[in-house]
Amino acid sequence: MVADVFWLYSCHVGARKTRGFRHAYIKHGTPQLNGKVERSHRSDQQEFYQLLSYKGDVDLAAKLDEWERFYNFHRPHGAFKGNTPYEALRDKL
Repeated sequence: MVADVFWLYSCHVGARKTRGFRHAYIKHGTPQLNGKVERSHRSDQQEFYQLLSYKGDVDLAAKLDEWERFYNFHRPHGAFKGNTPYEALRDKL
């Protein structure tokens, strides 16, 4: 896990250590050092937020839940050789 805001993620340190995750810190305000997260934000912007009609989209939380399910369980990702994030994680466990 890579983060630039320690206190935001510090409550999960114990859980990550028991599952074999390592926490790497980057300098705050340096998005070029956090490319994976920045790429995720760009995908969210291009494939979700730009497609919303804020006048007619009343239940944003429901639409966001739907998007996250699609993104994690159905959308193929180049970084995972065409697999979804769920499939990639399942294969590692």
